Amino acid sequence: MTAAKKIAQKRLTLLQLAERIRNVSEACRHHGICRSQFYEYKRAFQERGFDGLIDRPPIPKSSPNETPAELREKVIALSLHHPSWGPMKISDQLRLENVSVAASTVRNIWIKEEMETRYKRLLRMEEEKGNVELTEEQIRLLEKANPCFRERHVESPYPGYLLSQDTFMVGTLKGIGRIYLQAVVDTFGSFAFGKLYTSKLPETAVDVLYDRVLPFYEAQGLKVENILTDNGREYCGRPMIHPYQIVLELYDIEHRRTKVARPRTNGFVERFNRTILDEFFREAFRKEFYPSVEKLQEALDKWLHHYNYERPHRGYRNIGKRPIETIEAGKIVKEQVTTQQAA
Repeated sequence: MTAAKKIAQKRLTLLQLAERIRNVSEACRHHGICRSQFYEYKRAFQERGFDGLIDRPPIPKSSPNETPAELREKVIALSLHHPSWGPMKISDQLRLENVSVAASTVRNIWIKEEMETRYKRLLRMEEEKGNVELTEEQIRLLEKANPCFRERHVESPYPGYLLSQDTFMVGTLKGIGRIYLQAVVDTFGSFAFGKLYTSKLPETAVDVLYDRVLPFYEAQGLKVENILTDNGREYCGRPMIHPYQIVLELYDIEHRRTKVARPRTNGFVERFNRTILDEFFREAFRKEFYPSVEKLQEALDKWLHHYNYERPHRGYRNIGKRPIETIEAGKIVKEQVTTQQAA
């Protein structure tokens, strides 16, 4: 018995079961099919007998195996003209031009042409830009995808020019309560500082500067000129009363604030928070139990040393160098800038 006849025999068994127990729904549940499919089998059996339950081969030339070349070229041309569009939008746009093509067909054409991702379509468009006049949309997408053309949103010509600071809630430890991380990142070389606290207060924001940040830059012969924070209460308040504002005024540091409800404007420290969460906290809490904040801080200090002095960084200013290497190279840039300003 062939495979097609075996399938037809199972369908006949379904019909016989439904007739014997006089319950179509139960028979369908037993065979794992829907009621509409059952009635299709029943109608085919009544019209053509057992042969009606056998799947018929497709009609020759009723469903072509290959998309016409003209249609394929239209899909490719429109995809390169709008590389950010998805297959459904390409299909809808071609339908407006009286060209009928399914979104799945567009996707299959992309796969055959190695254009299935937006990045690949951008590369394809960039390869053919000698013969294609780029639109503003295409130029914007190319600049967004290519780091060589990407606009720098953070001006940081040398180390210490701009630091990003943020409060990151790590989680809750049993018997201790909530744990907060005061994180500070140099936007020039992604050199990072971090200290753990059990509260979210202006005093904690000041302490990390006194204890970690300012001593490091003093030892490096650098000055902290600007600090970027959000508008949290631990950073913002009345200038002559708020502790954080007083310290910045004392050390002649300009305080910059992010836009309200726009955390990405402080993206350097936000990305560091994600890195330290994935590479340290989520691993550390699964390996060891920390009975106190001090023990957790010791482990964090070891990881920060690895991050700053041993781990390569893929930031657009580091490009594979360690943050301390970028800081050392930036000190030379700082000297050059100082010399030019003096001249």
